[in-house]
Amino acid sequence: MRTETSRQQARHWLSANADEALLRWLFRAVLAATVVVVALDYNDLTHTMAERANAPALASPDSVPLPTIKRERGARHGAPSHALKAKLNGKMTFDLVDGGRLMAVGTIMPGTAKAFAAEVKKRGAYIKSVVLQSPGGSVTDALSMGRMIRAHKFATEVDKGQYCASSCPLVFAGGVKRRAGAEAAIGVHQVFAPPQPGLATAADGFDNAQRITASAEGYLRDMGVDLGVWLKAMQTPKDELYYFSPAELVELKLATEAAGARPASKRKARL
Repeated sequence: MRTETSRQQARHWLSANADEALLRWLFRAVLAATVVVVALDYNDLTHTMAERANAPALASPDSVPLPTIKRERGARHGAPSHALKAKLNGKMTFDLVDGGRLMAVGTIMPGTAKAFAAEVKKRGAYIKSVVLQSPGGSVTDALSMGRMIRAHKFATEVDKGQYCASSCPLVFAGGVKRRAGAEAAIGVHQVFAPPQPGLATAADGFDNAQRITASAEGYLRDMGVDLGVWLKAMQTPKDELYYFSPAELVELKLATEAAGARPASKRKARL
């Protein structure tokens, strides 16, 4: 008996079982497509996990100024322009201008403290004050930047009508002199820990937030700032901001000078 070749066997099988063959080929095509989809989903998942691994340990829930709330006297700050939002969305940049003013504009991201240290090492002899315009970001980096500012005896400033929110006031607190311009929006809110790989439960995230809170409180004490600043932060939901009035900035020692704040002698006279 002559042995049929594999091709002849396949042709013979197909001619005898046409319907079954078609179903088999369709099943194989669907199976192949499923494998491709699963591979793509796995790649997306891996990419997302890598991004989360690089996220700050503690951060602002958004990279632009958050919705405002009324202060005790009912004042509100307007929303930033689209151009300003775009600037604040980006990673913080540093630009030394006339008068020894280092303009620090943008979001405080993981690694911003390292970039700031490099800037100080390069131009520290010319820097007199760090002028902040930021919606905040990484608390760990903010604390590091503030301590560097104090170690180098720089002043800090928030110019007229500019934002310094979330973790940015921690950087501001590092200045030996801390000046707030007219209508400067200096605001705080609760800190929170975004989901982190390796943190198995919500309790782990809570523990992480507690450690950062303790670090921030110790830092403010070292900077000579009243811990009432942190109390205001903890009382304000993470999706809102509490903006300090000029009087509060000075009374709580967050600012040494605040445009619009009455001199201490006049404040005492009203008590």
